[in-house]
Amino acid sequence: MLESMRVVIRVDSSIEMGIGHVMRCLSLAEALKENNKQVEFICREHEGNLIDFIQGKGFKVYSLSISESFSEIPQSTSLESKNILNHTHWLGGTQQQDADLCKVILKKVNPDWLIVDHYALDETWQIKLHGVYKKLMVIDDLADRKHQCDVLLDQTYGRQVQNYQYLVPDSCQLLLGSKYSLLRPEFSKWREYSLKRRENPALKKLLITLGGADQNNVTGKILEKLKTCNLSPDLEIMVIMGSIGPHIDIIQQQAKYSPLKIEVRSNVSNMAEIMANADFAIGASGATTWERCCLGLPSIQIVLAQNQKLIAQLIHEAGAALSIEVDQLDQMNSQISHLMNQMRSLINNSAKVTDGTGITHVMRYIK
Repeated sequence: MLESMRVVIRVDSSIEMGIGHVMRCLSLAEALKENNKQVEFICREHEGNLIDFIQGKGFKVYSLSISESFSEIPQSTSLESKNILNHTHWLGGTQQQDADLCKVILKKVNPDWLIVDHYALDETWQIKLHGVYKKLMVIDDLADRKHQCDVLLDQTYGRQVQNYQYLVPDSCQLLLGSKYSLLRPEFSKWREYSLKRRENPALKKLLITLGGADQNNVTGKILEKLKTCNLSPDLEIMVIMGSIGPHIDIIQQQAKYSPLKIEVRSNVSNMAEIMANADFAIGASGATTWERCCLGLPSIQIVLAQNQKLIAQLIHEAGAALSIEVDQLDQMNSQISHLMNQMRSLINNSAKVTDGTGITHVMRYIK
């Protein structure tokens, strides 16, 4: 009997970085598992980690602790010190430290594939781990650093080969664009229903979801702005919050005393169904962008971080969503008016961005 392929995924979540990286890796991991691949994770114990959640899905997780020595990243004379990444602080240490810990684990596992989804890791980390995996896949959406990998996946809409021309080896297989978006199967399952019910657009149900953490409580600011908007008194507002969100109690109190009809939920397991039954949405310009597009959900995107700006800009230019930044929330009323006027085109254009079958395409390259 042939031994099943072994895959290790290096990914983190935290209050600052959110849960998007872990969630898309989990979607891929579950597909790999269904195809008889043995999948394990390596995650650091940041505040807001999803280690227990991943284990609850049936995957083994090797935990990297946060030690006091990581509070001050030591100076180095190596390549790493000359190439400080924009998200270095997300790692909880240096790439050398992280690689040393991962090497011990990878030597024991001896994976066929190592998959890494982390803005704070680049070729420095990858080179240090050569020899303890057979093939490497990088998941990225920044195109801002070099990689030594066999496959690179960037699900950003409109991403082009030239964006990675000098960042990966010539032999690297590039999987670029929202065709490869790592969505759970439930989204393609609900797509037909969602698009069908939008043939006669309504504005009865608003969905607000600002990612897994919403560190700065933008959700609360939006709910305040909505009180001054021209909304139907019958409008039902559902707020979905992530499990690591630090402001859930505050939002629940805010909803309780608001003149608006607001329901607050957290830790939902049927997001595709909820999105399919919403009429329009206000959401973060992160990984949930592809979920909303798959279901043709007309949306106002809020740019919560610098790394979300490109996605927001490209989706806005494609006419697939409206887009504003956090300091532009005073425009919420006019944005909702624009959305109402452009409802049909937003539905059609967003549905063209992705059909939700990205994992099927990606799986062909992990063999």
